[in-house]
Amino acid sequence: MRYFLFGWVLLCLPSFAVAQTFTTTKTTSEKAAKAYSEGLAETQHNNIAVAQGYFEQALRADPKFIDAKLALADTYVSAHDYFKAEKAFTEVLAIDTLYAPLAFFLLAKTEWELDKYAASASHIRSYLRSSAKNEKTRKEARSMLRNADFAAQAVLHPVAFLPKSVGPGVNTAAAEYFPSLTADAQTLIFTRRTNSNEDFYQSTRKDSSWQTAQPLDGINTYLNEGAQAISPDGTWLVFTACNRQGDGSQGSCDLYWSQRKNDKWTEPMPFSNSINSSAWEAQPTIGADNKTLIFASGRPGTRGSYDIWQSIRQPNGKWGAPENLNINTNGKDHTPFLHPDGETLYFASDSLPGMGGSDLYLSRRQPDGTWGTPENLGYPINTKGEDGMLVVSLDGRTAYLASDRPGGAGELDIYSFELPANLRPKPVTYARAKVTDAATHNPLVAKVDFVDLKTGQTFISANTRADGTAFVCLPAGKDYALNVSKPKYLFYSENFNLTEAASFDKPLVLNIELQSIRTDTTQKITAGKPIVLRNVFFETGLATLRPQSANELDRLVALLTDSPALKIQINGHTDNVGDDQSNFTLSENRAKAVFEYLINKGIKAERLKFKGFGETQPTDTNDTAEGRSSNRRTEFIVW
Repeated sequence: MRYFLFGWVLLCLPSFAVAQTFTTTKTTSEKAAKAYSEGLAETQHNNIAVAQGYFEQALRADPKFIDAKLALADTYVSAHDYFKAEKAFTEVLAIDTLYAPLAFFLLAKTEWELDKYAASASHIRSYLRSSAKNEKTRKEARSMLRNADFAAQAVLHPVAFLPKSVGPGVNTAAAEYFPSLTADAQTLIFTRRTNSNEDFYQSTRKDSSWQTAQPLDGINTYLNEGAQAISPDGTWLVFTACNRQGDGSQGSCDLYWSQRKNDKWTEPMPFSNSINSSAWEAQPTIGADNKTLIFASGRPGTRGSYDIWQSIRQPNGKWGAPENLNINTNGKDHTPFLHPDGETLYFASDSLPGMGGSDLYLSRRQPDGTWGTPENLGYPINTKGEDGMLVVSLDGRTAYLASDRPGGAGELDIYSFELPANLRPKPVTYARAKVTDAATHNPLVAKVDFVDLKTGQTFISANTRADGTAFVCLPAGKDYALNVSKPKYLFYSENFNLTEAASFDKPLVLNIELQSIRTDTTQKITAGKPIVLRNVFFETGLATLRPQSANELDRLVALLTDSPALKIQINGHTDNVGDDQSNFTLSENRAKAVFEYLINKGIKAERLKFKGFGETQPTDTNDTAEGRSSNRRTEFIVW
């Protein structure tokens, strides 16, 4: 498999560099020696077939002429006739294992081309045990041995791999590559190369089929654009452009971004020099939090030809200095894809144990934030060629890659396949929200924040579109607080416990109504429905606020500060477990705890009231644990 790295083709073709001329001529035949010399002369002019004739003539004169046998094997390699080369190198070693230890290594490389991985590994070991001193070749042999050992086992235990073309709506006689997918799996953006020009195209899914792709208006230019990533919610595109002048770019190839607003892409802008350098930056991937940017670069500090780097957007909106990931090697590490689970990174490398060339790997984020030992995706997903450009759907089941495999529409095509279970990311679900005005039911552009309750940090912050909708990916393993806010409106809060499980098949569909802060003719704010504070938590059976409550209560402080005429009453409610008086007392004390929190934050007491209702105002059944949980609530009303 071959692939394009935005304007460059990496082709790891077999390169034996075996045009060896040994200083000793082990023959007593003058005729053999003369034919051998003639053959060497022809190889200097790349006349391989003629050279073969001379070396064969030399061997007829002296069948044990080892130099001629080595040279003949060399010509077979040059002609890609690996079966004859294997036979010739084997005959060399049968004559003398000590004369040319390099023959072990050359035989191993020939066997590699013939998919004889176990035999290749065995002969590499023989070479490494020999007296050969060339450290460059020994280093190459050690690297090849890792691959041969891996491949020998991989072909015995292949992974399931049944790639299917994504169809004629996408694949054409031109080259299509670098697929990128929105989280809802309804939009595919990819790079297409036609007549040496690279542009973006977009296809949408309809009735399980990808429709005819259209150019990405607003992004494509007469110059090359490629190696892109689209954010999971489909609102942000990051891509690579090279040799741009006068627009703030930093070097040969830089990263650019554009946002989707009012159904149009904004004018692309280069990242600042916090991301871009005078070196090569390309192949970005965007985290579901819209705060994580991972890309490939050869910037200063790179360990190999190019490495994978990560930058985190800071609370002030600026991007932090890129950090070199701990999984990088001394070779080529590239084409990263961060799954929306935020913890599974797929990438390609040519310097980890694999099938040769660049293979695809995955690494999982560790508790300390580092990345775990890379895992090869296996054979036949990986081949002896160049493998890369893989993305995985939100549900973790379907992967997409570019390949020039036989039977395609032409050059590189995009294929999908079912990813083996052990190679899938962690479960992810998504929330599809629509925010409207509670009175008019008109859509609202509002701010939607999902907060990780364990850390108190905002996981993702987004604004709803003009139609009031927002799409947010939520990795499993976390307890989220949701807060929806808009100036001159009361906020809305909700809680989602995804610490146990999350499922793509069961997304969160949220229809949220915000109450506007309206005033009557006397400028008094009118009352509305109670606002439940879903993310205010107490210790079991007590009125002690838990630390996770701070985020929501601070939002309430901000609301009261921004609306100085607003007066509220805090209400406490319980379920029916326990006696009536105890529940009443507990509910009142809990309401009082919130009241006191607000006062301690500077809200004047005359703007606040509190009251406990015990178990008298249930909103759900008390016959189930879920219902009782809903009834145990803290809320506020306007007065």
